[in-house]
Amino acid sequence: MKKLLLIVLVLALSPLTGLAQTTDELVNDGKNPANVTTQSMGYYRQSYSPLKQITKSNVQRLVPIWNASLMNDMGELAAPTVYNGVMYVINGKWTFAIDIETGRQIWRTPVELEPGVQRAAITRGAATIYNGKLFRVTIDNHIVALDMKTGKQIWNQKFADLKEGYYATSAPIVANGVVISGMAGGESTTRGFLDGWDPDTGKKLWRRYTIPAPGEPGSDTWPKDSDAWKVGGGPTWRSGSYDPALDLVYWGVGNAEPYDPRPRGALDSLYTSSVLAIRPKTGEIVCYFQYTPNDVYDVDGTDENVLADIQVNGQPRKVMIQANKNGFLYVVDRTNCKLVAAHALVKVNWASQIDQTTGRPVLTDVYKRFLAGEEVEIWPSQAGRRASSGQSELGLADRSDDRPAGTHRRLQALPRRRRSRNLAVSRHQRSADRVQSGDRVDLCEYLEPAAHPEARGAAACAGAWGKHHGCDRSPP
Repeated sequence: MKKLLLIVLVLALSPLTGLAQTTDELVNDGKNPANVTTQSMGYYRQSYSPLKQITKSNVQRLVPIWNASLMNDMGELAAPTVYNGVMYVINGKWTFAIDIETGRQIWRTPVELEPGVQRAAITRGAATIYNGKLFRVTIDNHIVALDMKTGKQIWNQKFADLKEGYYATSAPIVANGVVISGMAGGESTTRGFLDGWDPDTGKKLWRRYTIPAPGEPGSDTWPKDSDAWKVGGGPTWRSGSYDPALDLVYWGVGNAEPYDPRPRGALDSLYTSSVLAIRPKTGEIVCYFQYTPNDVYDVDGTDENVLADIQVNGQPRKVMIQANKNGFLYVVDRTNCKLVAAHALVKVNWASQIDQTTGRPVLTDVYKRFLAGEEVEIWPSQAGRRASSGQSELGLADRSDDRPAGTHRRLQALPRRRRSRNLAVSRHQRSADRVQSGDRVDLCEYLEPAAHPEARGAAACAGAWGKHHGCDRSPP
């Protein structure tokens, strides 16, 4: 009997034929497993494949058939996309097109950075493909469109200044014919935003800041007569989800800056640590849900929001699901951003529960003890996190680097030393967070069905909850 050779990669007969992806192909990604045209194999970000050839009984018989160097010593954080037999791969240094049947490199294009850039170049997400073009960002805040057939640059737009603390790591997405990109650098006391781009010309169509200016909706959650909103954080460093039927993009927003809440008036600091539902054509915020108001723990809200259609109390509901780094699993109605359910999925001590009516966390005494200057242990964390606000005016510094690996992290406030943009805030806080399993799991086991019966029978959720990477960056 001949041995069965299982091939991990999907084979196609004619690479480089039919390079113009349509919107329908992006919307229906996952239904045709020969192509993977979006990150997570679909706009819903469920990271689920319908393929059945590889099973528990034969997975041990998989063997490699080729390998290819991606010429990158920083590790690979981005997933490939596949279209008509060609795999498109991005990292911080290169963009590749590879024949998936043979591993032959069809073309490669180097990432060209501005002179003097020293920040380590990494890229998350996936190679974004649409209408014969590949879209990606570079660490020095450029968004670039390449020809999928040749790898040649079609257009290049700079959207922020690295010298001001901005950088870029997350892949853009294409929604309703608009390329939408985010930014990183919230820890550098920047002001977060999303941009919308014309895919053909590179013209910027709109910018949506994640921190409202005075007079805009949500500005009352920032101190009056203060410039705190200008440097309030709220980065958008992970890629979003999209519901084509509702025409809404769901994009997570990072934590507020500085971590010390006093310069922010200990207010909610919208729209940090939230998910925004926006119109892709205009950037209009239709609704939002804030996971952690006044986030002082760097738990943010950037991880992917998995979209699902489930039954709640016998009625169909369109929801988005996030396993937040604050320790709670959230199910939110994606039509209006109202909470459906939220329960702890790991040990949590900073909040006792999420109020099912208001959606706000019910705080324990940890926060008050922290503000009083007491060193407190904070969960969730890799091994617990110890924090102290001290008696200083601004900022928190991670002092855990002098402790053995696996022990508690300690945060300590630092005094004001420079102007607000140059807050002396340590850049060590981006150590790896717990990664949730990518297996499809029963949502009910997290939602405590005995206490929350409407969640029974909920569709399984999937997706790998990304690690939070970063770097040391001393204030200038």
